[in-house]
Formats: sequence, C-alpha cells, structure tokens
Amino acid sequence: MIELIDEACNSGARLQPACAVLEVTARTVQRWRQGGIVNADKRQQAAQQRCPANKLSERERKHLLTVINQPEFAHLPPNQIVPELADQGIYLASESTFYRVMREAGQLAHRGKAKPPTHQRPAPLQASAPNQLWSWDITYLKSTVKGQYFYLYLIMDVFSRKIVGWEVYETESAEQAGSVFRKAHLREGVAARALTLHSDNGSPMKGATMLATLHQLGVAPSFSRPSVSNDNPFSEALFKTLKYHAGCPDKPFDTVDDARAWVARFHAWYNGSHRHSGITFVTPEQRHCGEDHAILERRSALYQQARSRQPARWSGPTRNWKRVASVHLNPAKPITQEDVPVPAAA
Repeated sequence: MIELIDEACNSGARLQPACAVLEVTARTVQRWRQGGIVNADKRQQAAQQRCPANKLSERERKHLLTVINQPEFAHLPPNQIVPELADQGIYLASESTFYRVMREAGQLAHRGKAKPPTHQRPAPLQASAPNQLWSWDITYLKSTVKGQYFYLYLIMDVFSRKIVGWEVYETESAEQAGSVFRKAHLREGVAARALTLHSDNGSPMKGATMLATLHQLGVAPSFSRPSVSNDNPFSEALFKTLKYHAGCPDKPFDTVDDARAWVARFHAWYNGSHRHSGITFVTPEQRHCGEDHAILERRSALYQQARSRQPARWSGPTRNWKRVASVHLNPAKPITQEDVPVPAAA
C-alpha cells in the first residue's frame, strides 16, 4: 500500500485522495512511516486478523470440549470445572477461556437441572367497543407514617380509557381486588363472556379469590410477563397521569379517607374533563358513551370550513380528527420479509 501511494504521489497525486482510494487516512500512512521506516499495520481491523500468540490450537480446543462434555463435568459450569481439574492436578486453560470456547461451540447454557423459566409474550388483545377489554393494577400512595402506604386499586377500560372502578385500602389482598372488580362489573352492566381483564403478575391479581370472582362473572383473565411493565402499558400510563397531575398533593396523605377524597376528585376530572391524546382528545366519558362520533365530526367540519375560507393558510390537509376505531394491547410483532419462510423447491 505504501508503494502504491508513493507511486501515485510521485506521479502528481495528492496524498489524501491517494489514501482514500485504498480506504486509509493520510494520518495512518504518516503513522506507518514514523522513524523513517514502515512500521507494522496497527489498524484495529488488522489487529483482529492477527492470531494471538497464546491462542489455543484447534487440537487443544477440541480436547477442552471433550473434557467439558465428560459425564462428570457435563452438568457443571466452568467455575466449577476449573477448580475440580486443579484438584486433580490438571490445568487446561483459564476459566475465561473455558467460557469463550463454550460460547463459540454453542454450549454456554444452563448445564444443570435448574433452568430459568421461560415466559411467553401475552396474547395480543383488541378492543373495538367499551367493556371488551379492561386493565387494572395497584399503585402506592404515600402516608405520613414512614414505610407505610395506602394502596390504590384502579380499573380502566382500555378502549375508552375510562376509569370504571377504583378504591383505596390500607393493605393489598385478592379479596379486596375481587370486591372492587365485582362492583365495577355490576355498575357497567357487562355481558357474560364479553370481557377480558388484563393485569400484571402480582399476588392480588392471581390470588384465588380474585380468580374465582373472574370465573363466576365469566371474565377471561390475561397476565403480563413477570417484571415486564410494558405488558401492561395502559395502567402504567394512567398511574403516571395521576401522580403528575397538578392537583396531586406534594405531601403524603394523613389518613386513608384523605387519599380516597383526592382520588375521587381525580376520577371526576379524568373521566369528565381530561381530553386524552390517545383517543383524539375527547374525554373518556365521551368515548365510552359514544358521544365522540359527533364531536369529532364537528371538529373535522370546522377545519374544512376554515380551510375553504382561507385556503392559502393551509399547505397540506387539515388536522386528522378521525376516530380511533380500535385499541390494541400487546400487539403481535409485524412480520418482516426475513420472517417469511422460503418454500422448498419441488
């Protein structure tokens, strides 16, 4: 490369364009020529291609894998195998080398009976009308007693975002959760076998009393994966709105009644006054009872009239006031071209 660059420069080319043709920088060439002699190639790619002097040979690597897979070691991880071999007076390689060789051979997995549990992604759910899909969770409300909290049970309709049920208790339990849900179910007049209730994996959600209540009412339960908050995004977003609301007290609540009084005020504001961005800025009450159809049509007509009066002020279409027809919870990942199997030749 140095000879080619020198030849180009002697013929009248500038150094930088000549280096660019060979995909090296002028600074790299200058570093190669330090001290008047051409030093070794010290680029990162070249370093990766050089074979380390202490690298295991292919024969040593195969012997290492043979030892690892012997019956006495087949169930042990490297941090157990290396000391065991040392006690037998055998040294093959360092513990990190064991891990590296196993990783390259595809054997770096749980080698004993204790394997981590696998949790499937929740089934995708869809709601195209109220009272088809509800989501619920429990959040903490601080009390004036350090280390003690009040617990807000909150149930929402995913389609309309309406809070359909809530209560504040001093403890968490499946019995209390069942009571809150039963009242909400009765108040909304939900038809049998028409509702799915999604929640996380907390003990109140999966307690026997709560599950029995759902079974009696003909409600299908759905659960998030453990420790995956994104599987229950609607309830998590509602809790953030609640705790960042301008009227949320900065100080902890003195009593459970104080907490209930404030949540009641938030409930009235959220359902009746808050224009929710996820449902085209109508209130949850308006969407839940179907009033949003007429509201959004009037908004769209208003914008069309404004555009017809002064078309020069509009460089594109008017604002989209189209109604959100359906809401998806944990939608399936879209299928890409790489995911489509190639049919075998006949």
